Amino acid sequence: MVLASHHYLIALGSNQRHPRHGPPPQVLRAALAAMAGEGLVIEAASPIIASAPVGPSRRRYANAAARIATPLDPIALLALLQSLETRFGRIRRGQRWGARTLDLDVILWSGGTWNSERLTIPHPRFRTRTFVLTPAAKVAPDWRDPPSTCTIRHLHARLTRPAPVRRAGPHRLHAGP
Repeated sequence: MVLASHHYLIALGSNQRHPRHGPPPQVLRAALAAMAGEGLVIEAASPIIASAPVGPSRRRYANAAARIATPLDPIALLALLQSLETRFGRIRRGQRWGARTLDLDVILWSGGTWNSERLTIPHPRFRTRTFVLTPAAKVAPDWRDPPSTCTIRHLHARLTRPAPVRRAGPHRLHAGP
């Protein structure tokens, strides 16, 4: 049994087929199994969703989120996640948002905030990404974003609620010449 002193919210993404694991949804399932095989306790895993690509990639993504427990501190966890990405064939070319076999991002941490040259927690862009917040709301709806104190559920609702319809009032109507 692992003594878990830290809890993390991890975002998983894939938009490239893996030679052994198959299409992106299968890559994410295999990644979760590999994380567990490395001693990370998978407390909850979301359903896998499909999302449109961000940036230059043209392939749709498979996305999910996992709530994990581990005694690893944030930097040690980052090193482990990056080694898993490499084992799954990810090559870091310096291009942001390109196609990738596996992407594992630390989104939130039970310790609050972390800011170093290699890692920032909370993830700087997670609040604006439906493909992160939708699965995250399934596994950690009540977790709070430290800077805003909003829950994941609230951030998701804020991002996905329909925009209000503006109605023309009588002062806006033009009756003609």
